[in-house]
Amino acid sequence: MAYIKKEISTLADFLPDGAFPLVDVYLKQHKIGLTLTKGRKSILGNYCFDSNKKIHKISVNGNLNPYQFLITLIHELAHLFVFVQYQNTVMSHGKEWKQTFASMLQVFMQHKIFPEKIEQALKAHLQNVKSTHCKDPVLYKVLKSYDETPSQTVNEVGIGNVFSIESGGQFLVVEKNRTRYKCQSLQNKKIYLFPGNYEVQF
Repeated sequence: MAYIKKEISTLADFLPDGAFPLVDVYLKQHKIGLTLTKGRKSILGNYCFDSNKKIHKISVNGNLNPYQFLITLIHELAHLFVFVQYQNTVMSHGKEWKQTFASMLQVFMQHKIFPEKIEQALKAHLQNVKSTHCKDPVLYKVLKSYDETPSQTVNEVGIGNVFSIESGGQFLVVEKNRTRYKCQSLQNKKIYLFPGNYEVQF
């Protein structure tokens, strides 16, 4: 396997204790280019198959806490295994992916890799697997509580309150629209939609 930007021996530094040997079993099954990226707001990880180089490419945000990093990596590996078996004949987050992801995740749960709070949230999550754990507010909140510096999200701001974003803009939370929030910029008065799990500052 190719491990880009970091030596393979350091991958364990990004994972919970005891997780690396279990992950390594999966990584050795295929030719994989694994990249750690800077934190991305829109995605935590990504999978694609490079048909020219005949290599599976996976990227994971390097700023995730170990438990969120592991779940994201399993998520992308599940995409890899579904692609190998079905190519592009099934939905990206269809039943085949959900079953594969759940089966892989349960291996780590059986080895008690996760703290009790996360394990309980994962068990509930597996009853109705989402396309990303970010869409499960209970699991997402539990996972974020293990950040070195826990962040705040738009979900936690509350209607009628103001938050700031990293680029410096300030927004007033106007109303919730399903999984997103309508927020008005205090600078230009325009309305913008923010995902509930978007990380913000006060």
